[in-house]
Amino acid sequence: MGNLDLLLGGLQSAATPENLLYAAIGVLLGTFVGVLPGIGPAMAVALLLPVTYSLEPTSAFIMFAGIYYGGMYGGSTTSILLNTPGESASVMTALEGNKMAKAGRAAQALATAAIGSFIAGTIGTLLVALFAPALAEVAVTIGSPSYFAILLFALVMTTTLLGSSKVRGFLSLFLGLTIGLVGLDLNTGQARLDLGVTQLRDPLEIVAVAVGIFALGEAFWVAAHLRRKPLQVIPVGRPWMGRADWGRSWKPWLRGTAFGFPFGAIPAGGAEIPTFLSYITERRLSRHQDEFGKGAIEGVAGPEAANNASAAGMFVPLLAMGIPVTATASVMLAALTSYGIQPGPQLMTEQSDLVWTLLASLLIGNTLLLVLNLPLAPLWAKLLRIPRPQLYAGILFFACLGAFAANQDAFDVFLLLAFGLLGLAMRRFGLPVLPLILGVILGPIMELKLREALTISDGDLSGLWSEPLAVVVYVLTALIVVVPIVVKRVRPDLDSPAAEVAHARAEQDEERIER
Repeated sequence: MGNLDLLLGGLQSAATPENLLYAAIGVLLGTFVGVLPGIGPAMAVALLLPVTYSLEPTSAFIMFAGIYYGGMYGGSTTSILLNTPGESASVMTALEGNKMAKAGRAAQALATAAIGSFIAGTIGTLLVALFAPALAEVAVTIGSPSYFAILLFALVMTTTLLGSSKVRGFLSLFLGLTIGLVGLDLNTGQARLDLGVTQLRDPLEIVAVAVGIFALGEAFWVAAHLRRKPLQVIPVGRPWMGRADWGRSWKPWLRGTAFGFPFGAIPAGGAEIPTFLSYITERRLSRHQDEFGKGAIEGVAGPEAANNASAAGMFVPLLAMGIPVTATASVMLAALTSYGIQPGPQLMTEQSDLVWTLLASLLIGNTLLLVLNLPLAPLWAKLLRIPRPQLYAGILFFACLGAFAANQDAFDVFLLLAFGLLGLAMRRFGLPVLPLILGVILGPIMELKLREALTISDGDLSGLWSEPLAVVVYVLTALIVVVPIVVKRVRPDLDSPAAEVAHARAEQDEERIER
C-alpha cells in the first residue's frame, strides 16, 4: 500500500488546473500528430519533444504523458481507417480494424481500441507503481559486470526479435554503437569520429538523432512513395459500441493486458510479439472464428490492449535501470536526460517526487485521452485528408525548427538532415530503426560499465563474468542467438512469431507503396 499512497500523492501534485490543461494540450497535440499517415507514437513524441523544453519538469511530464498516449491513439486511428500502421506493433490492429472499417464498423473499431488502450494503460501503470521500486532496490546491488551483461542482453534481445533478418538488425545496432562513439573519450579526452568538426567533439544530441531517424526518415520515405492526393478515408460515424461489442471485447482487453505488460517490463523487444500472441489467442478462443480476416472485433481489442500494456510496462526497466526497450522509450529517455534526470537505480529514491508525479501523469493522460478523443474521432479522421506535399513540408519545418531551437546552431539542422537521409536509406534497405537508436543511447553507458568492470579486474577479461548474475545473463543471451538457429535447422517449416510479424508488416508496406 505504500507505493499506492505515493502514487496518490503524485496524483495530488499533478492534478492541478494548470497541469490538467497541459495534459489536455499534450493529448490533443499528440493525437493530432500521431493520426497523420506514416507517423507512429515514437515519431510523434520525437517531433513534439521540443514543445516541453520551456516548462518546469512536473508540467513537462504531464504534457509529455498526454503526447505519449495521444500519439499511440493516433497510430491506431490510421491503422483502422487507412490500413497504415505507424509502427510494427499496430500491424495486428490494422489486420482486423481496417476490415471492420470497410464493413461500416469503423466507429466500433476505434471505440474498442480506445477503451482497451485506456484499460490496459491504467492497469499497466498501476503495475509499474508496484514493480518499478522493487526492481530499483535490486538494481542498486548490481555490479558493473552484471550491468554490462544486462545491457548487452537488452540489445541482443531487441535486435534479434525485430525484422526478418538478424544480419540487418545487428548492422543497424553496429551503426548505432558507432554513432554513440562520437565525442571525447571518457578517460583520455581524445576526440573520436569528429571528422575535424568542432561541434562533433561533444556527444550527439539524442533528440536530434531520434527526430532525424524517425520523423525525417519516415517523411522522406513516405513522401517518395505516396501520390500527391489525399487518401480515401472511410467515414467514422459515432464512436461507440453496442452491448454485443462490449461482451466480445472485455475478455480480449484483459488477456491482451496480461500478454503485453510482461513483454514491456523485461528487455523483450517491445510490443510486436505480445500483439501477435494476443491476436493468435483471440483467434483460437473466439466463438466467431469465421469473422477473423473479415473484421472481428476481438482482433482489434486484444492486440491494442497488449500494445498499450507493453507501452506502460516499458517504464519498469526505463525508470529502475535506465534501459529503454522500445523506440518510444528511447525518445522518452532523451526527454528525461534533457532535464538532467538520469533514470536508474538511484532515481526512485533521490527524485521520488518526480517519479511518482510522472506515473500519476500517465494515469491522467490516459484518462483524458479517452474523454477527449472518443467524441473527436470524426475530426481526427478529417486530418487524414491533408495533401501530402503540405503534410510533409510541415513535418520537415517543425523538425528543423526544433533542432535549431535547442542550441541555436545551424549545424544541428544539417546534422538532423543527415540523420534523416540515413533513416531513409535504412528504410530503403530494410534495416530496423530501433537497434540503431538503442545503440546510440546505450552504447556510451555500456562503454562506461565495461571500463569500470575491467578496472576492477585490472584489465582481466574474466572480470566481465565475475558475478553469478552476469554469467546467467550471458547464458540467456547465447540461448537467444543460438536456439532460433537450431530450431530453424531442425524445423525449417516452423515460423517464429517475429517472422510472422515481419511478414505481416511487409504486406502492409507493400499496400502503402501501391497506394
